[in-house]
This record gives sequence, structure tokens and C-alpha cells, in this order.
Amino acid sequence: MQPWKTLARRTLLECGRFLTVEGHTVALPDGRIIEEWPWIITPDYINVVAVTVEGRFLCFRQTKYSVEGTSLAVVGGYLEPGEEALAAAQRELLEETGYTAPTWRFLGKYSVDGNRGAGNAHFFLAQDAIPSAEIHADDLEEQQLLFLSREEVEAALDAGEFKSMPWAAVVSLALRQL
Repeated sequence: MQPWKTLARRTLLECGRFLTVEGHTVALPDGRIIEEWPWIITPDYINVVAVTVEGRFLCFRQTKYSVEGTSLAVVGGYLEPGEEALAAAQRELLEETGYTAPTWRFLGKYSVDGNRGAGNAHFFLAQDAIPSAEIHADDLEEQQLLFLSREEVEAALDAGEFKSMPWAAVVSLALRQL
């Protein structure tokens, strides 16, 4: 199988560092040309499933602008320019929860949208997390930090309480590793 080739690109919309939309001209392996293939550029981000030394999962109950009602969520955030994914995961865990963890497992790097871009998700499992500092989250949403058992997390996952696809995916991947 041959990859598609980008022949040209032009910026259609620029909204600061969090969103750029481009129109690409792409060549398909069979020679066809597509003139206006939309391409979305957003920063890569991390999500972390953190488990304390007592075996409790650090989760949030929170709202998100695109999610109806409240949702369970995991630690997450954008990578800063030039920042490695693991460093971003460790930074976000500390900022959002005040916890650090000595044991980190990389759960994978995933394209957010295989056809349109939209950055990459970097998923991690942090184990043996302990409280280390005050919470210094800069999130816009209200968040309630929860300490859930594995059984509560599994039941919440089964009930669809992790309402954003990346959160459900990273929780599923983490549970497989534990």
C-alpha cells in the first residue's frame, strides 16, 4: 500500500496555537488528485490514568463544553512546544492532582483523526502515585477529584460515564495492563 502525497497546502483558518485548519491538495496512489482535503492542526496532548499506592484511581467529575452534563475524566493536557510526552504527563499529573508517581507505563501514541489530523494523543499509566504538592490546575472547567476503586472505574466505564472517547480509551488500555 502506498501513502497519499501532499502536493500543496494553504491556511484556511488560524485560531492561535490551539487550532489551524488547512486545505491540502493530495495525490492518491491511483493518480487521482483531491484539491481541498481539510486538515486540522492542534497540539498533541496527553492523558494519564493514575493509580495511588492504595490502588485508588485518580479521576475527576467535571464538565466539558462539548459534553452534555458531567463526565468522569482522567488527567490530561496539551504538550507545551518542544515538551516530551512523558514530561507533559508528569507535569499535568502534579498540576491537576498534586500527585507524583515513580512508575510510568507508556500506553501508546494515537492519531486523533486518521483522515483529518488533529494531533496525537499520548496515553500513560502512572502507578503508586502519592500526594506531593498543592493542586495548581489552570483548567477552565470545575473539577472534583475522586478516588475510585477498580470496580468503580470498571462500572463507570461500562455505564458510559467517561463521556469523551480518549478518556474511555485510556482507561480501557490502563485496565488491561493492571
